[in-house]
Amino acid sequence: MNHLEHKIIPFDQLRLWRDGLVGERLIVTNGCFDIVHLGHIHYLTKARRMGTFLLIGLNSDKSVKSQKGQNRPINKELDRALFLCAFDFVDGVCVFPGKTATEFLNLSRPSVYVKGGDYNELTMNVEEKGALKRHKSEIVFTDYIKNKSTSNIISVINSGEYGSY
Repeated sequence: MNHLEHKIIPFDQLRLWRDGLVGERLIVTNGCFDIVHLGHIHYLTKARRMGTFLLIGLNSDKSVKSQKGQNRPINKELDRALFLCAFDFVDGVCVFPGKTATEFLNLSRPSVYVKGGDYNELTMNVEEKGALKRHKSEIVFTDYIKNKSTSNIISVINSGEYGSY
């Protein structure tokens, strides 16, 4: 696994990492990525084609718990980061400590910010949107693959209807 860890960018080194990408088109997204599924792969591969580097901001365990409840995350942050690093279309993963991605976005200064189709301009976090506007980041929403979500997977597991996902 050590060969994957070079893709993990410590939060306190993110600004320096970003400063090294002068002239590159940095694509950024963020999320919990608790159980990676087809919807994630679909939107991440689309995102990667929009630029030269794909950086994923990963919610910390504490952040996931505050957003999703006491039973989450299913997978710990280092495991989630390494899962994402295993994909050749992912250039970097940075675990961010805040409940929102605002500081992560301020440090990463994306050329393009991509979110899955379950979000839109109205449902985006206002502070995050403000950070993106300050950095003149283009905001793109990908299409949504119905019923392909971590919540749906957990529901299927809890129901015992394994063929229904």
